Amino acid sequence: MHLGKLFVATMLAALIGTSATASAPNKDIVDTAVGAGKFKTLVTLVKEAGLVETLKGKGPFTVFAPTDEAFAKLPKSTVDALLADKEALKRVLLYHVVPGTVKAADVVKVKSAKSANNLTIPVAVHGKTVTVAKAKVIATDVMASNGVIHIVDTVMIPPAK
Repeated sequence: MHLGKLFVATMLAALIGTSATASAPNKDIVDTAVGAGKFKTLVTLVKEAGLVETLKGKGPFTVFAPTDEAFAKLPKSTVDALLADKEALKRVLLYHVVPGTVKAADVVKVKSAKSANNLTIPVAVHGKTVTVAKAKVIATDVMASNGVIHIVDTVMIPPAK
């Protein structure tokens, strides 16, 4: 069983190895996301929620970062509702953040993780695919000075209160 997980981790690293080398470890999570150019919506919402200083903080943090394409899949009414309710926006964004550094090799070893707002994020491995809260991890281990970013294809919506 351990060998299977090691294989999945190795395959994930091989599939997206370029993302780890493309990152700039001297930049924090926010600056790394800005520099990547595919997280404009995420960065805008982090600013709206007042979470920039938190994510520029010492950390370490693991962020499951939805791309602009992931946000584009959400109905406009959902995005508008989040912008109108700062607490709901924070709840959704913090659901994408896990305290500590959790690299790809670690993600495949767990069945869940605790988010920064103490919610359980389910983790599943299906062959070469890893999902977190039903969002597919499409790139891993983008290193930042205060943590790591894993890129996901879907915005993770936390469970209802």
